[in-house]
Parts: sequence; structure tokens; C-alpha cells
Amino acid sequence: MATIVLSAAGAALGASIGGGVLGLSSVAIGRALGAIAGSAIDQKIMGDGSQAVETGRVDRFRLTSASEGTPISRVWGRMRVGGQIIWASRIREAAEAVDEGAGGGGLGKGVLTGTSSASGTVEYHYYQSFALGLCEGEIARVGRVWVDGTEVAPSELNMRVYTGSESQDPDPKIEAVEGAGNVPAYRGTAYVVIEELDLTAYGNRIPVFNFEVFRPEQPDQTSEISRGTRAVALIPGTGEYALATTTVHAGDLPGQKVPQNEHTPFGMTDFAVSLDMLDGELPNLEAVSLVVSWFGDDLSCAACEIAPKVEKHDGDGHEMPWTVSGLTRTTAGIVPYDDDSRPVYGGTPTDQSVIEAIRALEDAGKAVTFYPFVLMTQMAANGLIDPWTGIADQPVLPWRGRITTSLAPGVAGSPDGTAAAAAEVASFFGTAQPGDFALSGETVVYSGPAEWSYRRFILHYAWLCKAAGGVEAFLIGSELRGLTQIRGAGDSFPVVAALVQLAADVRTILGAGVQISYAADWSEYYGYHPDDGTGDVFFHL
Repeated sequence: MATIVLSAAGAALGASIGGGVLGLSSVAIGRALGAIAGSAIDQKIMGDGSQAVETGRVDRFRLTSASEGTPISRVWGRMRVGGQIIWASRIREAAEAVDEGAGGGGLGKGVLTGTSSASGTVEYHYYQSFALGLCEGEIARVGRVWVDGTEVAPSELNMRVYTGSESQDPDPKIEAVEGAGNVPAYRGTAYVVIEELDLTAYGNRIPVFNFEVFRPEQPDQTSEISRGTRAVALIPGTGEYALATTTVHAGDLPGQKVPQNEHTPFGMTDFAVSLDMLDGELPNLEAVSLVVSWFGDDLSCAACEIAPKVEKHDGDGHEMPWTVSGLTRTTAGIVPYDDDSRPVYGGTPTDQSVIEAIRALEDAGKAVTFYPFVLMTQMAANGLIDPWTGIADQPVLPWRGRITTSLAPGVAGSPDGTAAAAAEVASFFGTAQPGDFALSGETVVYSGPAEWSYRRFILHYAWLCKAAGGVEAFLIGSELRGLTQIRGAGDSFPVVAALVQLAADVRTILGAGVQISYAADWSEYYGYHPDDGTGDVFFHL
């Protein structure tokens, strides 16, 4: 703007003087001199000729206290602890030039190679590396991290954790600064090293850190819970994407795609975070039972369907559309809801997520036992006849071990001990055969009878485990106490016979190397003692 104004003013002044020099008129000379003066002013105000503006530069710093002689904390179990600074590097200053592009069209940044910038803005950032002592070792791991009271993802920090073992080595960063041989390993003390933290966001100081520390019984103590646990069951067996290692989003509107299986600041899926926690807290763990649930709807075995369900019909996952045994989200049934309109259960894990979970566990060195699980869906005032009483309304969300004949043994009119009981059992198990299933890539395709039966449930997952590459062990059921005690004619046990056949069918799918079993309820261990006055004892299993 000054260029335009002074150029016009110079031309007017030259015209009033008149004459010329070297063939140039006084008007041209005045316009040129005015433009030169205006350009200099413009550059000082807005352009490349301005002095560099420095921001963020400081000449003093505040450090988090480090108290010599302060007792080292001792932790049992899980605890949130602060840290004591046990080492800190010198502060490194970095200057970064921010220059305006020609004509104001954009900004450019670059680290300065000299001491100042000829123009634009110079931003200063300060970085420091430091070590924070946590507690007596040996800890299992560090979980969550808070910085000035705000939880942050550990992956956002260049952080190394030393568990405080008696064999840990000195930190390489500290050795690089202090020199090899001049650095203690702090054996017996758990600590973290945070490298090159940008202090700018924290008021040019080391912020206050808190750490979630897990410290089990020590290696020289009796191995109990943490170091003594060899196997766990991974529950609850529901959650449509709870087992996925791929992050799955739902929502169709811009800005409304919400992750369905990533609810921590760790930047990983919930399953991946859980697996890391499992490794850290149970270092000697060898095996995991992977629980996956379908849903039953009646305690009368002849009327009970076993089928997968979802929480809702809308909001499918973009990366992993829900599908189980040929059903999609819109064709599957919905789990029951409580009086506050909240789902009582999560939905059945989608087949793709089950495959991912099996492979992730195998990659982590865990032997996988596949555990198909039956949850019941009856809510209040369901109107269904309770086989154990003969009156209306079955209990709310009953135990699968209560599934029995249309009227339970001992109830007047029960078919127990007759061919009718065996017929009810046959209806519950269905007629699905191993040959009714096939693999299309990693999808299990079903072409058998249109039934939601127990055999379809178990055989589907046998094929899915095969698609995942196999498992160490496979359960064909668990805690079916009311079913296994059903007697047919001649004191036969039709459910036991059906389970034996089902185990043989699973064997044809998974091969000879897989362990196959039924997980009995504790009350089945000592046999069946019918309350019929005979004094009989049947070791039916």
C-alpha cells in the first residue's frame, strides 16, 4: 500500500518541479523514487524485509523436584504412583523458522541452520530427557500414564520401562550422555526413561507424571496368582467386535464414525490392549479359553433355539460387517433389553473377529481352547412354562444348566425315562451334519436344514476354528447339567450319546491333533443320583 501511495505522491511532486534528467521526465523520476521508499516501508511492515519475530524463547526453567533421601515406594498389586527424577539431561534448544510465502500464500517451516532468521517468525522449542524412579522392583509392567492429570497414550511418549529386575542393564540414552561405565543400572528399582520430551506444551518444565504400576509377588517368592497362573478364560464371550484386532468404526455421517472396539488411549483395539495386559500381569500364562456365545430362548429343550444375536440392526461396522453362520446384522435376532433400554448382553462376536482373536492368541504363544457358550434370553413376564415348576414364566436370564425336558424329571407329567424324552433331545440337537458346512475363503457357509440347533452351533465353530488355522482344544459344551441327566427308555442317556457323536463329528473337522472335551459342571462330577426312591447312581458321563 505504501508503494502505491508514495509512487503517486512522487509523480505529483515531479510534475510540479518539471524538467528531466538523462531523458527521463521529472514525473517518472518522482514515481520511481516514491515507489522505492514505499517498498521499503511495506517490507518492514508486512514483507520479507521485516526483522525476525522470536516466540517461545526462555532463559530459565522450572524442574520437577528430585528429593535425595526420599524413601522408594513399595507397591503391592496395582497402584497409581508418581515418580522421582533420578536423572535428567541438559535442555536442548531448537529454533524453527516460520516464513511467510511470497504474496502471503502459505507458511513454510524449517529448522534454522544459523542463529537467527532474516525475516518471519522464529519459534523456540525445548527438549529434555529424564528418568523417573517409580518403586521397588520387580514390577510386571506400567499400564496407564497421566501427564499433569490428563491421561495420555504411552505410545505418544518416547518411553522405556525398566521393571527393576536384578539383571537389567543401564539405559543407552543415559550412557550416551554420561559415558559408558558411568551409569548405574538401578537394579531392584523400577523406573522409566522418557527421551526428548517437548517441554513447550507444559510451560517449559517437566510436567507431573503418574503411572499405573503392576507389581505381583516377586520371583523369589512362592508363585501364586500372577506368576503361578497358567490358564485363563477370556470372557464375557459377547461383544460384536470385542475380539477383533482390527479397529472397526460405525456411523455414516461425517465426523460420526465412532470406533466400536477401541476405548483406551493406547492406540490399539481393546483385545490387543487386553492381550498386552495379560502378558504383563501373568508372565507364565500358557493357555487361554476363548469364550464365544450364542443365545438360547427356552428352558424346554424341544422348544429351545440356539442362535447368534446382535445388539441392534443399524450401525454396522465399516471395516468388518457383522456376520455369523450366514446371518447379517439385519437378519439376526436382537439381544434382550432392560427397563432402561440398554442391552442385557453384547452381541455374538462376528466370525471375522473370532478368527483374528484365535490367530492373535496363537501368535502370542498361547494355546487356545475354543469354548462355545450358551446364554439365555428370558426376561420378566415371558409367559413360558417353567419345566421345573409346571407354571408360567421362566426365571429371568436363567442358567443354561436348567435346560431340560418339557417338564423336568420329578415334575408330574415329565417325559423323563421314556422315548418321548429322547425325541425332545433330538429336536434340541437337530440334524446338521459336518458336510452341511464348507469354507469359502475364511467364511463358513452353511447349506443344511433350516434350524437353529445345538449341532449347528457347535459344528459352525469347529469349521471356523479350522478356518483360523486350528486350536489346541475344542469344547463341545459346558455345564449342561439339566440336559445330560435326561433319561430315555431303559435308563439310557440320550444327551450323552448325542455329545459323543458330536465329539466324533468335530474330530472329522479339526483332525486328530486337537483335544476335544465336554466341560462338566462340578455337580456332574460324582454322577447322577435321581430323586426317585431307587437309590440308583448313574455315572452317565
